[in-house]
Amino acid sequence: MTAVVFPGQGSQIKEMSKDFYDNFQIAKKTFEEIEDFVKLDLKKIIFENQDNMLNRTKYTQISIFTSSMLIFNTLIDEQKLDLNSIKYMLGHSLGEYTALACSRKLNLEQVSLILKKRGELMDNAVEPNISGMAALIGNDSEYINKIIKDYKLNVEIANDNSPLQVVISGSINNILASEKIFLKNNIKKFVKLNVSAAFHSSLMNDAQEQLSKEIDKLNFIENNIEIISNFNAEISSDNSNIILALKKQMANKVMWTKSIRKLDEKGVGRIIEIGPGKVLSSLIKRITNNIEIQSYSSVSDLK
Repeated sequence: MTAVVFPGQGSQIKEMSKDFYDNFQIAKKTFEEIEDFVKLDLKKIIFENQDNMLNRTKYTQISIFTSSMLIFNTLIDEQKLDLNSIKYMLGHSLGEYTALACSRKLNLEQVSLILKKRGELMDNAVEPNISGMAALIGNDSEYINKIIKDYKLNVEIANDNSPLQVVISGSINNILASEKIFLKNNIKKFVKLNVSAAFHSSLMNDAQEQLSKEIDKLNFIENNIEIISNFNAEISSDNSNIILALKKQMANKVMWTKSIRKLDEKGVGRIIEIGPGKVLSSLIKRITNNIEIQSYSSVSDLK
């Protein structure tokens, strides 16, 4: 069995997927369709990173989605990937929306527009530079959660990325105050992330509520591809279950470790990562050794 995964914020890089745009008509067509849907000059954002717009949450999410869709549609068009052979799809944070587009549960226009809205809501959720995130290297989420409770730290687990990498969210002051405590409790590295706000935390509650109303307007299509939701790591092809979890995704923890373990339990033999960078492949290798991993992020990967 095969599963396909799609990256989230942090994977962006200038000129991502430009080689697909330059070499494949289907990629160029996909790019221009998304540009038309969202009314943004994505060429200037993605290919030139004009005014560092690529690293602004308002534009990052639609850009990574666009990059991933160029690669995915090229793989399908070039018969490097058969949609009928895929049993599961999942993505990290915004990547879950890419999974919904690639699984054909939502059409390209709907996902393009809601990701544009999602990026804007998350960008405006809190004042800039008063909240943030940090990656903790060296232990799992259960251990991190115990430290948070024992020391009454006012931070939240945002991403359970692997048994050795957990990301926390909170106010900048609380993030900084927690650093010494984590480092003296067997956390090997504490890395403050270059993000504009505390994503996947309660500080996103208002934005999540607003996005939930937009999700209600989407027209989901039933099919047999199963989605693994970030919110609860549950596997389902039932759109009602997918929608309920999607509505809770923005302000809650991304359960990536549990999601990959579910694929392992289901006997998945191959995971294909599609999108800029190979961050998810690296994380997956830290979660399981039982699954073959293949990445497509550049035209050279097609060979």
